[in-house]
Amino acid sequence: MNPATPIRFAILTASDRSARGERLDESGPALAELVKLQGWTVVHQEILPDDETAIKEWLIQWSDGDRIDVLLVSGGTGFAPRDVTPEATLAVVHRRTPGLDEAMRRASMEKTPHAMLSRSVSGIRGKTLIVTLPGSPRGATENLQVLIPALEHAVRLLREEQTAH
Repeated sequence: MNPATPIRFAILTASDRSARGERLDESGPALAELVKLQGWTVVHQEILPDDETAIKEWLIQWSDGDRIDVLLVSGGTGFAPRDVTPEATLAVVHRRTPGLDEAMRRASMEKTPHAMLSRSVSGIRGKTLIVTLPGSPRGATENLQVLIPALEHAVRLLREEQTAH
């Protein structure tokens, strides 16, 4: 990828308790650190409650602004009744990216059987890749690490840049 054009990320944490200030958001900062270690840029970072409408609005706003290449959403991907991140994401993406979901779950299953409870999804809205991740810092960063080898190529394709096919 052109060094002058790093991948631009937004990181959204979906957590009622973190949004209310009852619990420190650890996953958002952990993801931001991992992104920066790759030489990429975090343009936006936000914490929202587990509210489907609010999550959809932020995903649309950030994706449609043409300033974000990859939008990471941490939290709200489990079985709890308030876990609505996958529903919000699927409501706003134009195209699904199931290979990413499969790769994350496969790698996570090697670490914990609880990975089969993940409802993480991903997809493309416009030229932005949206990926939902677990709410725990460890789960979020481990899942992002699975995707890192493919992200530069994915972003080049979305930007319609020349790629080595």
